[in-house]
Amino acid sequence: MIKRSTTIYDVAKAANTSIATVSRVLNNSDYPVKEKLAKKVLSEAKKLNYIPNLIGKQLKNKKSNDIGVIIPNITNQFYPQLIQGIEKVARENGYNILLCNSQRDPINENKYLESLFQKQVEGIIISSVQNIHESLKKFAERGIRIVVFDQNVDFDCNKIIIDFVKGGFLAAKHLIELGHKKIGFISAPLNKYSRVKVFEGFINGLKEFNVNMNKDYIFISNEEKEFYDEIYEYNNGRILARQMLSKSKLPTSVFCINDMTAIGVIQALQENSIEVPKDISVIGFDNIPISKMVSPALTTVDQYTYKMGKMAAEVLLRILKENKKKNESLLIEPSLIVRESTKIIS
Repeated sequence: MIKRSTTIYDVAKAANTSIATVSRVLNNSDYPVKEKLAKKVLSEAKKLNYIPNLIGKQLKNKKSNDIGVIIPNITNQFYPQLIQGIEKVARENGYNILLCNSQRDPINENKYLESLFQKQVEGIIISSVQNIHESLKKFAERGIRIVVFDQNVDFDCNKIIIDFVKGGFLAAKHLIELGHKKIGFISAPLNKYSRVKVFEGFINGLKEFNVNMNKDYIFISNEEKEFYDEIYEYNNGRILARQMLSKSKLPTSVFCINDMTAIGVIQALQENSIEVPKDISVIGFDNIPISKMVSPALTTVDQYTYKMGKMAAEVLLRILKENKKKNESLLIEPSLIVRESTKIIS
């Protein structure tokens, strides 16, 4: 037999007082209640393991204290690191986060947006997987305060954006300064703003230092599928590295679109007796925690993921608190982190 949950009526009966008085005590109301009675209410509530009805409280206060966070996938360490930044700021300000994993599927993303809207969250922080953002725009027009991170969107809203072009440029510049001229590029499909801009910056770097881009060294996958029991970026790096190894001529260095891809590339190269960085230098993008744990430790571009998460939450809470109508757009400058996976070419 399922035990009935304790209600506010049970607390009022046990404390021998009214429901209104119990409500005032439990909700820290300014309405005066005698100290002795207030202590008795709290004592009886504790004895009865009373849990407040948060939905009812939300309806009464017209405030949920919940923030929705929608990410493309949870398997890439980039996103958990970012969520930690969001959660720290949210928790310090009395907010909870509702995490949604879209699995890189626009349909899933739209379902989560609708669900979060129905739950009356205070706002949404999102890395959208959609190329056309009409549905996201509609939710913004319905009153949901939105902060976009990692990806750009085609309508005016709050944005935390990395200078991806600069990040791609830094990677190319680093490899060229090490003496590399045969430079490869490995990536998932260029169907996201971040990837397009990183690649743009990479090409800009090659051009500025008069290094020709050899199309035989460019490997970009045609499709992107997320599975619950696999890490897409890692597997994609391994697959594209094997494609590269099937060619008659190899680059002396490779820039990968993110760290998980780079780690997959390194492992595939090592399995085929290609030493990194002795035979091929490899550089990633993100600076996720595991990038310094792998062997060799990965040279990468740091986009300050944890900081990005904190900034996204701070912007959202600021506009909620101040009821700001004007949207904010903040840019984060990336930096190069040199480790063991790249070396001067001999």
